[in-house]
Amino acid sequence: MSGPVHFAVADGVAIVTIDNPPVNVTSHAVRQGLAAALDAAEAAGVRRVVLTGAGKTFIAGADAREFAAAPVEPHLPDIVRRIETFPAPVVAAINGAALGGGLEIALACRARIAAPGATLGLPEMTLGIVPGAGGTQRLPRLVGLGPALSLIGEGRIIQSQEAETMGLVDAIATDPVAMARTIPIPARPATGALPAPQPDADAIKAARQQAARRSPGQIAPLKAIDLVEASTRLPIDEGLALERETFLDLKTSDQAAALRHVFFAERAAMAQGKAGGRDIASAVVVGGGNMGAGIAYALVGLGISVALVENDAAGIERARTNVARLYADAVKRGKTTAEAAAEQATRLSFHEGYGALPAADFAIEAVFEDMEVKRQVFSALDQALPETTILATNTSYLDVNRIAEGLRHPGRFLGLHFFSPAHVMKLLEVIRARTTSAETLATALRLAARLKKIPVLAGVCDGFIGNRILTRYRQTCDIMLLEGALPAQVDQALRGFGMAMGPYEVQDLSGLDIAYANRKRLGWRTKDGFRYIPIADRIVEETGRLGRKTSAGWYDYEGGKASPSAQIDAIVAEESGRAGITRRSFPDEEIVARAVTAMIEEGFRILEEGIAAQPADIDLVMIHGYAFPRWRGGPMHYAGRLGLPEILRRIETFEAQDKLSWGVPDLLRRAVRDGLGPEDLKRA
Repeated sequence: MSGPVHFAVADGVAIVTIDNPPVNVTSHAVRQGLAAALDAAEAAGVRRVVLTGAGKTFIAGADAREFAAAPVEPHLPDIVRRIETFPAPVVAAINGAALGGGLEIALACRARIAAPGATLGLPEMTLGIVPGAGGTQRLPRLVGLGPALSLIGEGRIIQSQEAETMGLVDAIATDPVAMARTIPIPARPATGALPAPQPDADAIKAARQQAARRSPGQIAPLKAIDLVEASTRLPIDEGLALERETFLDLKTSDQAAALRHVFFAERAAMAQGKAGGRDIASAVVVGGGNMGAGIAYALVGLGISVALVENDAAGIERARTNVARLYADAVKRGKTTAEAAAEQATRLSFHEGYGALPAADFAIEAVFEDMEVKRQVFSALDQALPETTILATNTSYLDVNRIAEGLRHPGRFLGLHFFSPAHVMKLLEVIRARTTSAETLATALRLAARLKKIPVLAGVCDGFIGNRILTRYRQTCDIMLLEGALPAQVDQALRGFGMAMGPYEVQDLSGLDIAYANRKRLGWRTKDGFRYIPIADRIVEETGRLGRKTSAGWYDYEGGKASPSAQIDAIVAEESGRAGITRRSFPDEEIVARAVTAMIEEGFRILEEGIAAQPADIDLVMIHGYAFPRWRGGPMHYAGRLGLPEILRRIETFEAQDKLSWGVPDLLRRAVRDGLGPEDLKRA
């Protein structure tokens, strides 16, 4: 049998192998192949069928690329039902990941044998859908209501050992196919014929509350919990029909489209690390503060030897403390053992100055955001390290081209903008300097892949992609304060849209002095054609309120809990009066529309200038770096769902209100004229 499903018979046992690289998704061709294999097995009169996967994956789920189209026969639920009712028992030999539709196929089998380290789960809610081939009805019948709520409602993925403990798999074997050929078939009925799980109203309520906390604004998790609850009271056929109806409704929803967009954008971004470059075995990190310590910790975790540089003995002690805290936290959280942490730490050395640095493949600075300080660092690194060492700056805003001036072999220089905490945050802006060579870029992307980061290429401008959009977003929110909104209302409205935090909550968390220093650097107070809003500067200069670290910022923090500040509200109202503005009420919908449209407008400018190569890159940066709601797909995808003519209308309206001088981006006008969507903007 040719195609992505292979069929063989030996000693009365049919071996059906799914071979659809890279991850054996249940595409239309695979479903056709499974139907044909079952036909062949039935015709051959086999006494057993063993179903397994080629490579390291059993079946990693459905082909998400098919979700936007109408379903095509054979449908996966029909394949699953046929497996469950097949005349000979079907045994799943789970050689690797069994996720989504893959686990639903395995649930229909009469027994399940998993390899050590195999992963199992029903994570469909992360794509804005629910299981659509029986997962919400069969899993609770097999393992009980509580474990099913955990796996389906949270999209949790578990290892084979936990799966065996909960009764999801019958055995673990290093050769699951060999065991599947001979294991006695359990005496229990087929999974779909098992008794319904016992109702538990408290468990359902707790699951819904947790879903609302973990996934605010998202539809699929709550729908999935509803379906699991339905398994306690509906006959299997009715439950399956309700599940399928819910799945088909959700798969064409805005949220599902957004989450698929992000999924494919992430996959494309991470694939860049396979395009060449060289492996890094040794590194230098300059600066042992929170950022530098996080970078060093992450590199050491890859097996890279790291030399961490500080200016003096006191700096080295602070760096040691910062790194030790990261290891202690990892041990406390069960991410590693004390013994493994100690072994890793042997690959990290501390150096006062640059005089005795070991040769290294890679060096990155994570020092104070000051042009001259960074240029001095790279002048020292240029002299201390071989000319083959790749040099990277971790700047958030500064001109990477200027930092590189005067270096020997400037082709080895680029920007790597890590996000804090560097060992946790997945986003990495990879900044191409004017001189960055293709090999340097490829090596940086290869390192990003090893770090399991999502790398996004960006050109050189102030703030690159993310911080540039953040600046525009915050300025628009400040203008709304001047016109009548208050900080707590702006934050609440944007949380309602799906942002993890509002802009003023974020500033209080990071420190108002950080943004204040950047505004001074950019000269906002005297910048031509720029509408300067002095509220935030007055808070820093007149009140000393710097956010949570001083227990007062945009909010008051009595006992650590944020509450609106009468002092700040008074400053806001006073500035409205100084500007001659009569304050008005702001509906939440207008706050959201103006703030998000500002992000979209700046995104179009970034594309127009070539700072970002494609709209999806902007979406990834804003989702992973700035907590834009994933289920909305990022600002550029969201613009496409609203329609670019609507975005154009909004910008023209809001620009007039904001009294800003930027105007509508030409790229947007051309896209509207030509009837393009965000995914077509490369052609605009």
